[in-house]
Amino acid sequence: MRPVVSSLIRVSALGLSLCLSGCMLGPDYVRPSIETSATFRFSEGAQSQIADTAWWEQFGDPVLNELISTALAQNKDLQIAAARVDEFRGQFVSTRSQLFPQVSAGFNAGRQRVSPLAQASLPPGVGTAYDSFNATLPISWELDVFGRVRRQTEAARASLFASEEGRRATILTLVSSVATSYINLRNLDQQLEIANATVASRAGSVKVFELRFRAGEISQVELAQSQSEYEASLAEVPAIEAQIGQQEDALSVLLGRNPGPVLRGRTLETLQAPNVPAALPSELLERRPDVLQAEQNLIAANALIGAARALYFPQISLTGLFGSTSTQLAKLFSGPANTWSFAGALTAPIFTAGNIAGQVNQAQAQQQEALFSYQKTIQSAFQEVSDALIGVQKSRERLAAQQRQVDALIAYSKLARARYEGGYTSYMEVLDAERSLFNAQLGYTQTRSNEYISLVTLYKAMGGGWGVDTPAGSRPGGDVAQAFEGAASQ
Repeated sequence: MRPVVSSLIRVSALGLSLCLSGCMLGPDYVRPSIETSATFRFSEGAQSQIADTAWWEQFGDPVLNELISTALAQNKDLQIAAARVDEFRGQFVSTRSQLFPQVSAGFNAGRQRVSPLAQASLPPGVGTAYDSFNATLPISWELDVFGRVRRQTEAARASLFASEEGRRATILTLVSSVATSYINLRNLDQQLEIANATVASRAGSVKVFELRFRAGEISQVELAQSQSEYEASLAEVPAIEAQIGQQEDALSVLLGRNPGPVLRGRTLETLQAPNVPAALPSELLERRPDVLQAEQNLIAANALIGAARALYFPQISLTGLFGSTSTQLAKLFSGPANTWSFAGALTAPIFTAGNIAGQVNQAQAQQQEALFSYQKTIQSAFQEVSDALIGVQKSRERLAAQQRQVDALIAYSKLARARYEGGYTSYMEVLDAERSLFNAQLGYTQTRSNEYISLVTLYKAMGGGWGVDTPAGSRPGGDVAQAFEGAASQ
């Protein structure tokens, strides 16, 4: 038995030596060079890594913080993304296992009868019916001399990292969506307050006009105009209430629960505007999860080229078996019952009718597809940051102008009513002033909401928010991938 074990050890050592010294076919990954500008357009100055923190807390609303915490714990899309990471982790472990010997165990027992007429004579002491017992320990190992399995493992590891970046992208999208939905909800709440205040004001005007009409002080035309404006403002209330209900339902789903009412915190006017984050374009490539995910997909596709090219070369495998065979169970593990074998096999393609060439071409085309996707993702990232910076700056400029417009319309409305009461103008001027003020107030509220949403979009575009559950700069992939990384990269 010792010579057998020694032989198996020598064969295993030889196989390991061949694997470690074997070549790795295919191109090694080199990050493509990307042209980046020195700064973003419409940059508003640098802030100290605000994007790497829980930036939504800068709004100063504890209710928003709680809603985001609930979404991170219960959102179904995030749970799906986490399950997908576990799926790719299992795929990585399964692929990597092919680098090592595969050992199994087997046992079988049976009883059979042979015909005495089928052979001249039976061995002494063996009847026509006898028992048979077998215990085996098969071992198989494919030597990865040309790096096919190592390239597949490299691709599986990159796919695992890509799935982790996908999970982080889901977190970033979820946080941004909750913040945006909450801001929209508070915007609608404020619009409803404006509409209700306008309704109440116009209802009072209608009552006064009805009294004045009965007293003969005004015409029926002026009364009808007043009633028309009242009904127009009243019609806005259910429309806004419907939007509020729909926004609450959408936000509830983001929180991972059934549609229903949502708790409120600060009003839109009292929310604090977060600082504008800033980063160099090159830093964006290291921060945004979608860019990192696209690069990991490129690494995986690049590795699969080598796996496909390795199919042109021979596959070398070792097999071994150690066990016992006996007609008596009591003697199954005795010395004479021992049995063993080991062998090596080499298979090489000779004619495949273009099968391997087709797989290589397919892998190369997939690598090019992943490369172009990576480049497009980077361009989209730069565009989203630039668009968000423009949105923040121009929303603030528009908000300042609309604030001045609202102030002017308030003064205009007061003067128009005073002129009407003094008999210097018709009631049409009052209606025009009040109608313009109502629309301007709604527009101002919407622009305020757009400013906050642009800030949320900017943080998302810059890949901010790693304070959620993953420290900035940490490598994705999980403990399993990192524990096996050294062996898998050999």
